Amino acid sequence: MRYLFEVYTFDTERRELHRRADAVSITPQVFDLLEYLIRNRERVVSRDDLINAVWNGRIVSDAALTTRLNAARNAIGDSGDKQRLIKTLPRKGFRFVGAVQEGQTLATASASSAPNDGATQRSFSPPHLSIVVLPFSNLSGDPEQDYFVDGVTESLTTDLSRIRGTFVIGRHTAFTYKGAVDLKQIGRDLNVRYVLEGSVRRGQNRLRVNVQLVDAETRTHLWTDQFDKPVTDLFEMQDEVTARIAPALNAPLIEAEAQRGQRSLHPDALDFYFQGQHYLNQGVTPKYIALARRFFEQALALDPENIAALVGIANVELQDVTNFMVDDDRGSRLAQVEATLIKVLSAAPRHAFAHLILAGLQLFTNRATLAVRECEQALELDRNLAYAHAFLGFAKVFIGRGAESEAHIQQALHLSPRDINAHRWMYLLGVVKLILGVDTEAVEWLRRSLEANRNYPFAHFQFAAALALVGSVEEARAAALAGFALDPDFTIRRTRGLSLSSDPIFRAGSNRIRQGMLMAGIPDE
Repeated sequence: MRYLFEVYTFDTERRELHRRADAVSITPQVFDLLEYLIRNRERVVSRDDLINAVWNGRIVSDAALTTRLNAARNAIGDSGDKQRLIKTLPRKGFRFVGAVQEGQTLATASASSAPNDGATQRSFSPPHLSIVVLPFSNLSGDPEQDYFVDGVTESLTTDLSRIRGTFVIGRHTAFTYKGAVDLKQIGRDLNVRYVLEGSVRRGQNRLRVNVQLVDAETRTHLWTDQFDKPVTDLFEMQDEVTARIAPALNAPLIEAEAQRGQRSLHPDALDFYFQGQHYLNQGVTPKYIALARRFFEQALALDPENIAALVGIANVELQDVTNFMVDDDRGSRLAQVEATLIKVLSAAPRHAFAHLILAGLQLFTNRATLAVRECEQALELDRNLAYAHAFLGFAKVFIGRGAESEAHIQQALHLSPRDINAHRWMYLLGVVKLILGVDTEAVEWLRRSLEANRNYPFAHFQFAAALALVGSVEEARAAALAGFALDPDFTIRRTRGLSLSSDPIFRAGSNRIRQGMLMAGIPDE
């Protein structure tokens, strides 16, 4: 792609910058930074976005980033004082504000006319999590609905760009492919791995949205979904549809990247990270935790400063302890998790999921009030982080505000009902109900959680406790056996020793859960 602005031509295929006919010397890293800003010029990109795109998530100082930005400005005749083309928005990020015209490079134009050319095959090397949202098709037969359909496309482009590490083609470029059908060629033209396409059909009183994620190279459908809702306020519906699709795409994108990493002859740190995250998404069992840890450690061996892998290793260590899968060294392991998160957030203070993991750490080290604030901070950074809504609800039962918990967890389920983590939110609500003594409702929520994903041993043990407390002792013992099949070494003793909360309702509820586990046949030692 060629981008033309003022007297400059920026050629991404040849990786050249020209001022009129003269070539401008520019380092590869500054070129990548400038390319990312230009491609994403419709939005403000954060410091973290730039670090992810240009440095692959490695820890980078503010001084290093400022140096590269100044070099980019200098290359295109801009400066930090004028900010004519690259604007800094304090505490928000950066944006390329110059007027840009787009055109195909000669190499890309040749590819359009000769898609089987060998040179084209060799030049196709898109970055991780690169995607274009094609304009959705209006199947309603009503041209007046085009504004709604285009609005869904634009909102999805914006929301997907908030998924950490994604490279999303800007909407203006995407709209030039309206009505195009050759997805493989689109992937090659734009150098992206994935295409998101869909359609909207509006009847008299209902709206149906179909959406599918496609591997651009193989044309394989990786994920499909359908949303069928009664028509109410169109703008509210637009927000709801896009808010549900973007989080739901996270897991299939990670799975696709993990599979690519397995096939790669020379995997990089992010290939290993995606494989680790894929295993962590399967469930919280000793087996999956160990596999995820192994891949995150391989990623860090290649790139010790990789933010994604550092967050991944902190997450698995926290999960190991807080799901009571280990007996020893819990204090030292939690201290190491905290040190890792401090390192991450010093380099990437706007990393919403890192804030959420920190909230989990604080919750299980008797700092529930801080955990609530940390969840709220995560939501300020990413309004669509459904997990933060759920965990905020769970945290409130630790500080005697359990009456507020269900509304937060239901908000997570409403925001992302098909989320790969939805089973965990149901589990959290089941535990809240147990702590509050609403045992019958606890049974139902824990049952729903396990029906969604059975790879969660502690959920089986909590379910066994709930069943025993409502008098279903035989079923409780069966639930306990299912938990032991996943974690044969579990004992009630593991649930002691962590300082969780001094709230009397919480402490009484925790004691009732342990009593229920004993009734279900789970050993104390």
